[in-house]
Amino acid sequence: MTSWITSLLLAVAGAALAQEAPILVGAAVSRTGAQAPLADGYGKALLLWQDEVNATGGLLGRKVELRLLDDASQAGRAGALYGELIRQHKADLLIGPYGSAATLLAAAEAERARRVMINGAGPARAVHRRAPKFVFQSVAPYSVYGTGVVELAKAAGCGSVFIAARGEVAAAEMAAGALEAAQRRGFDITTVETYSGATSDFDPMATAFIAAGTQAWIAFGEARDAADMTIAFKRHYTAPGLFFVAAASQPRFVELTGQDAERSFGLLRYDPRFATPSNAKFVQAFSGKWSAKPGAAAAEGYAAATVLAEAVRRAGSLDQDKLREALARLETGTVLGSYRVNPANGEQVGIRTAVAQILRGRPEIVWPPAWQTAEANIKCH
Repeated sequence: MTSWITSLLLAVAGAALAQEAPILVGAAVSRTGAQAPLADGYGKALLLWQDEVNATGGLLGRKVELRLLDDASQAGRAGALYGELIRQHKADLLIGPYGSAATLLAAAEAERARRVMINGAGPARAVHRRAPKFVFQSVAPYSVYGTGVVELAKAAGCGSVFIAARGEVAAAEMAAGALEAAQRRGFDITTVETYSGATSDFDPMATAFIAAGTQAWIAFGEARDAADMTIAFKRHYTAPGLFFVAAASQPRFVELTGQDAERSFGLLRYDPRFATPSNAKFVQAFSGKWSAKPGAAAAEGYAAATVLAEAVRRAGSLDQDKLREALARLETGTVLGSYRVNPANGEQVGIRTAVAQILRGRPEIVWPPAWQTAEANIKCH
C-alpha cells in the first residue's frame, strides 16, 4: 500500500511539474554580424513581449520562455537553426527570423516538421509562393507597398502614372504590386521602368515622364536614388504632381535634398504614431525597457508574437493542427494593422504599409486616412 501511495504521489507531482513547464518559443535573430543593427529591435520586441505575457499569467496558464539563437546575419544558417529549435530544443512555437531569405529557409524546415511558424519579417512573395500549410505572415508583403500611394493618386484626380524600380528583387515586387493596383484603379500607365541606380539613369527617365505628360511618379529604391530623382526633375525646372519614392520617408533623403524634399511622398513600414490597436502602449513599454522608440523591425517582432499568442488563446492548445486552423481564420489587431491571411497560403492580406509626405521638413502620415497626422498635398490638375 505504501508503495502504491508513493507511486501515486510521484505521478501527481510529475504531472504538476509538467503542467508548470514553460512554453518554449523559438526564433533565430541576427544578434551579431552585418544585419544585427537592422534586426536588433526585432529581438528586443520579442523579449518585451515575453515579459508582458508572463506578467499577465503566460499562455494556457504556463510561463513563456524564449529561445533565441543567433544566425550571425547569415541567412543560409536559418534552416539548420530552426531544425535545432524543433528537434533539439523541442520548441513548442516558432517565430520566423529577420529577412526574407532566412525566412524562406526557416519556413521550409517548419513545413517539413509540420510546425506552425509566424513569418514576422519576410515580406517577399517567395516565402508563400508554394502555399505552405504551417507558415503565416504577419508583416505587409512587398506586393502591397504601392497600394497606399495609388489610392492617394486616385483620390487626388491623377489619371496617369510612371512606375520605376531599382533592379532588385524586392523593389521589383513592390513595383509589380503598384502596377496591379494602378491597373485595377484604371490609371493610364505611361511606362514601367527598371533602373540600375547610376546617376545617369534619372535624366532620361524624367525626360520621358515630362514628354508623356504623366501626373504621378511612383518609384521603389534607395534614399540616394530618391535624391538623384529629385535633382533630375529640378534640372528640368518641373516637379510631378505626385512624387513618390519609397525611401523618401527616410531621414537620409531629407539630409541629401534639403528643401527640395518638401511635398515628396515615401513609404512607412511602421511609425510610433500609427493609430493601431495598443500601439501607444507598445511604444511606451518598448521605450521604457530599451530607452529608445521602436522602429519597424521592433514593431514586426511584436506583431508576430502578438498574433502567435492570440492564436494559442483561441486554439486553447499547442496542438499544431489546431493552431494552424486558428491562424488561418484569425482576424486580430496588431501594432502594424489588422492581421488577416489568405488561408490557402498564409500570405498576409490585412496589414498594409503607410504613406508619408515631407511637410515642413518632416514626414507626416497621410495614408491611410485613419492614421493621418496631416492632409496630403497633391497637385495633379
